[in-house]
Amino acid sequence: MTDLDPPGGPSRPAVPSADATTALARCVSVEPAKFAAAYWGHTPLLSRAADLPDPAGFTDLLSPADADELLSRRGLRTPFLRVAKDGQIVPAARFTGGGGAGAEIGDQVLDERVLEQYAAGATLVLQGLHRIWPPIIDFARDLGLALNQPLQVNAYLTPAGSQGFATHYDTHDVFVLQVDGRKHWRIHPPVLPDPLEKQQWGGRADEVSATAQGPAALDVVLAPGDALYLPRGWLHSAQAQEASSLHLTVGVRALTRYALVEELLALAAEDQRLRASLPFGTDVADPEAIEPELTETVEALRDWLLRADPGAVAGRLRQRAWSAARPAPIRPLAQAAALDALDAESRLAPRPGLRWQLVPHGPDTVALRLFDRTITLPVACEPAARALLTGAVTRVGDLPGLPDDADRVTLARRLLREAVLVPA
Repeated sequence: MTDLDPPGGPSRPAVPSADATTALARCVSVEPAKFAAAYWGHTPLLSRAADLPDPAGFTDLLSPADADELLSRRGLRTPFLRVAKDGQIVPAARFTGGGGAGAEIGDQVLDERVLEQYAAGATLVLQGLHRIWPPIIDFARDLGLALNQPLQVNAYLTPAGSQGFATHYDTHDVFVLQVDGRKHWRIHPPVLPDPLEKQQWGGRADEVSATAQGPAALDVVLAPGDALYLPRGWLHSAQAQEASSLHLTVGVRALTRYALVEELLALAAEDQRLRASLPFGTDVADPEAIEPELTETVEALRDWLLRADPGAVAGRLRQRAWSAARPAPIRPLAQAAALDALDAESRLAPRPGLRWQLVPHGPDTVALRLFDRTITLPVACEPAARALLTGAVTRVGDLPGLPDDADRVTLARRLLREAVLVPA
């Protein structure tokens, strides 16, 4: 990644740059270009509250009172809560059960059992907050657009003096945002730089443990409003201090070059030479029997890679990345009411955070590619659709390229019903 500006232009969402830039600025104390060049994917960055733009810290995203509400009044279910103690995950049966009349499903979080676990020193992990808590839904959308990467947000509530997890590494980059209390972090260099998701730390537990016994690369206490960026692979452990601690962890699921390899290999199934069977009777356990087949396979793969279509690879990566990052929620009832009232005077806006591409699709149509489907439109609608998607036009009656208001309303109604647009 070379640019952390929010995406825009003809094939991406037109998002106000201030939203995405502000979200990133809340997490790092350096300019985006410097963060991209010097820290992203390379080395940790500690940002103290005094060097960040919001002196109020992160309580607007999730306060201790908000966490209590989630744990007691929102009908939370697993896997949106995980509990850990002494480095081990507590079985969900110890803090879940039926919700009473009309909610008999057996995996609902039971507040009295959560209290029992927390009072005994367990760490509570509220997972997937980017899907269930409104302030974090908005923040995660904006930060994801700033980074142009899918991400997730969890919260960690740790009692005073407790440590939920032993030293470990994550297979995704993280921003740690300290909300309440103080937490002592010890950071060590990777035992495996840039680990993939399938290269979990448990397979290198001895190396992790040995490295954790050595001097730390960073030994700090995070106070409310502080932030810490950790690239994937960096070892870390954290312990609450004299009072309980609440912090948010933003996990960034950065796409890797290995993702390109995976998609290239998936597309390589189109090559007949690579689909060929091994010779009859080949002893696959014999290196000498495999060697000539491996040589021919490598040659065939090299020939195919030289002809690989970047557009096909980009299409597969688009499906992978876009499906991992949902756009802003819509209000179904308000959206339906807007449909009923739609006319040439109506004003519409692109759905915030919606990723899209508008591309030719045959001689008479264009394709609007979205995160979960593709919509086909008459080619005459392309200028009007693009004007709406980029936010260049908001009033339906001002849409270019269509002969009359009836056609403009028809297009606007289609895009409003498809949740591509929202009332302005």
